[in-house]
Amino acid sequence: MSVASRAVNIFVQVGSQVWVARLLSPEDVGLVAMVSAITGFAPVLIDLGTRDAAVQKPKITPEEVSALFWLTMGIGTLLSLLLVAGSSLIAAFYEEQRLEKIALFSAINFIFAAASCQHFALLRRAMKFQAIAAIEVGASVISAVGSVAMAFAGSGYWALVAKPIIAALVMLVGACWACRWVPGIPRLTPGVKEMIRFGLNITGFTMADYVGRAADRVAVGKKAGPVDLGFYQNAFYIYDNALSLMAISLHSVAVASLSKLRDNVSELKRYWAKALSTLAFYAMPVFALLAVTGEDLVVLLLGKKWLFAGTIVSVLALRGIPHVVERTLGWLHVPAGRSDRWMRWGVFGSVAQLIALFCGLPFGSLGVAAAYTICMYLLFIPAIAYAGKPLGIGAKDVIRAVGPQLIGSLIAAACGTGLRFWLLVDESMFVRVPILLVVCSGIYLLVVVGLFKVRAPLEVSLTAFREVMPRLAARLPGLKFGLGGKKD
Repeated sequence: MSVASRAVNIFVQVGSQVWVARLLSPEDVGLVAMVSAITGFAPVLIDLGTRDAAVQKPKITPEEVSALFWLTMGIGTLLSLLLVAGSSLIAAFYEEQRLEKIALFSAINFIFAAASCQHFALLRRAMKFQAIAAIEVGASVISAVGSVAMAFAGSGYWALVAKPIIAALVMLVGACWACRWVPGIPRLTPGVKEMIRFGLNITGFTMADYVGRAADRVAVGKKAGPVDLGFYQNAFYIYDNALSLMAISLHSVAVASLSKLRDNVSELKRYWAKALSTLAFYAMPVFALLAVTGEDLVVLLLGKKWLFAGTIVSVLALRGIPHVVERTLGWLHVPAGRSDRWMRWGVFGSVAQLIALFCGLPFGSLGVAAAYTICMYLLFIPAIAYAGKPLGIGAKDVIRAVGPQLIGSLIAAACGTGLRFWLLVDESMFVRVPILLVVCSGIYLLVVVGLFKVRAPLEVSLTAFREVMPRLAARLPGLKFGLGGKKD
């Protein structure tokens, strides 16, 4: 449900982004990206990591949840006021006066996001991922429609400013509807203090991680201006959505599920290895295909004026092959109860990305993308091995789970790139893209399934299909589903 809802969200968001990008200029996109690169940390800071803490905690009382709710509301309100006060400073930093009003309106988003934090934590704790999926899809559709309508009406970059605000408001309404919990009088119990300490370490990781991820847009915007940043931002938007679908959508499910196995480490390791192997089996080749077809897909979706963004997408997609594994850090840190180690790795990883940024920045946005890609290949195995150390998981376990998929994806990407620029360079993109998809997929399956005999992910998928489809069929009146020859 989490992956399916994220897929629908990405389809809607990318579709709306395509329409909006065709109506707006790279400068419009770059202006909004300048503000979001600085303010994007605030949603991460609002809940102090207490959503994961509330899910991981074995028992929690209504008073403790109320304490966390009022804490997040206070932080959200404070951040909103700070952004209002600092809007003129943001405009002065970039020497662009239009950014002041963009920052002022963006501050509203923090209050809406804070109000829904604990409702979503309770839904995740109860494993109500179907309700969460429905809320997220609804918010995605409504905000996308609103953004496209504003762009058609000639609102310019305000169409991008309004989009996250509309989404946060719809998410708040949906969360309150699905989780009828009402905050009461808070109590600062030892359990609350424990969750805050746990959450602060998670926040430390996410803040450090955000600095490493957002510094590129701040640096590109400052050095090259809104036009170059507009290309980089749209390329990053496509890449980030693909990464979100492949890995981030599973974080809540993995944390909630593996946390229930923390008293049985051997079973936790077995389920973790199977889940990571399955994720890598399907996600890594997606990024390999995106690396080969990135330029064509961006031109097809956004138009020829965005061609340079397509080149950046192709480079970033190579980063996605290991990045999808690195993003599963929380699968191990949270169930192990070692958010302190997660925070320390976040600081280390952020410093490494900042070094990569300064190495690539002299070569422009494309150089930054290439430097980040090299950095990720160096970090992803140590990152997971460090996360798994308290549970007895090491680098060999990571390589065993994802090594064949990594090799197969890189071979497929190399063969596809050679085919793209040597034999198919003069072909129409409508001919070239399908050929590349078929050839690269075939090479990947030949290497991973044929050579390395990795077949467990296919068995996992088949089992999930057999279990889920009859349940879906039972929810739809009159639908017949043929598994086992019975009507469900």
